[in-house]
Amino acid sequence: MNLSSERCNISDWLRLEATVKASVYVVAFSFATFITVIIIAIVSQNLKLRKETRYILLCHHLLCISSYCGLGIVFQGMRALLANSPLLICWVVFGAQLSVGEGILFTLALMALNTYLAICWPLRSLSLVNSVKYRILAGTWTTIILKNVCLFVIEGTNPTPVAVLKSEPLCPVILNGTPARVTGMVFLFLLLSVILISYSLIYQEGKRAGHFNRSNIKARKTVFIHLVQMGLHVVPTLVFIGLGKTCGVFFFALNLVLFSVFAFAQCFNPLIYGLQNRELQSRLHHWMCCEL
Repeated sequence: MNLSSERCNISDWLRLEATVKASVYVVAFSFATFITVIIIAIVSQNLKLRKETRYILLCHHLLCISSYCGLGIVFQGMRALLANSPLLICWVVFGAQLSVGEGILFTLALMALNTYLAICWPLRSLSLVNSVKYRILAGTWTTIILKNVCLFVIEGTNPTPVAVLKSEPLCPVILNGTPARVTGMVFLFLLLSVILISYSLIYQEGKRAGHFNRSNIKARKTVFIHLVQMGLHVVPTLVFIGLGKTCGVFFFALNLVLFSVFAFAQCFNPLIYGLQNRELQSRLHHWMCCEL
């Protein structure tokens, strides 16, 4: 690979990038799955926690993170090892990873909205949320899957049936066209708006009711930590969508730096949204004492 050549070989860059990303995904998957298993085990063993909407959403969120990293290992591994997988298999694996990746942001938005309703409308929201929570989750996944299927149909109409079944060593990504990028940006800004508005209303309600005084300053810090975590998710995603695949040392290094930031955020999501919870902390302590 000639790093200084203007006419660089994009396949060499993609394989090197895939090797690095697959390695990072292995670390992220191991850490995130370890914490996820612990949290899901705690929730599943307690009937009260299993019925609470926030813990149902939390478990969905953590499963999305583990699935996203696991599918990332598979997809980037096929690229790094030049597995010569059929194009259709590449599309299916990438589409599944994209779907659970969007599920991460969707569940974050639902968690923020649920927190807002629980704080600002505690009496009215409880029965409403409990009655529609599974329908909302089903609608969320239906929306994600239908959106991605439609984009695959739109952008995948050119290849013939023979080409779709043909082996491709580098597993090309199909969703690089304008419709996919525009749709991705719209969904990203929509979900981000829900999260930011929810946190803003929570903060205003806390200030109005006097919750954010010195005795409960942790609530203010929690909102700040969640917003920083959201920034680590969103900023790399926006740059990824804007840059696309570009050759060169600078773009390669920038891509890996942004990806590392994104993977770091995924790793620590289970800690920030899970084990930072006081009830889960106390039950984890009790669970570990019982196991020991």
